[in-house]
Amino acid sequence: MPRMIFVNLPVADVEKSAAFYQAIGATRDERFCQEATTAMMTFSDTITFMLLSHERFADFTSKQIIDANTQVEALFCLSENSREAVDATLAKALAAGGKADPTPRQEMGDFMYGRSFEDLDGHIFEVMWMDVDKAMATWSEGAAAQ
Repeated sequence: MPRMIFVNLPVADVEKSAAFYQAIGATRDERFCQEATTAMMTFSDTITFMLLSHERFADFTSKQIIDANTQVEALFCLSENSREAVDATLAKALAAGGKADPTPRQEMGDFMYGRSFEDLDGHIFEVMWMDVDKAMATWSEGAAAQ
């Protein structure tokens, strides 16, 4: 079984946040959802987000939950298969109430392209496409030139 990652996010409104993540391509797994407190959103076989109300999230930590609209603790990055798919995911996020490009666009020639969005609670997601072979060749050429 491949290793998985579960990202636990505190959110102000679990149901609104779940709808947002469904709009950008996640699937709600009802087996692990509790109305108004928990929603499990699956992006792939190995990437899952647990959306937790602030009250439920506080059950797992004694630390203060930050306001992601004014502070940042992490940046999340989701890969896509093409530049067009990056733009399509960004468009879905905007249509679902997200904010565009809180971080700089990543435009690196013909090997990397990225945009970003904030979700309803201010968590920042980068959406990125990269041609790994071209990126490695470009970076190797740059290192050799130094």
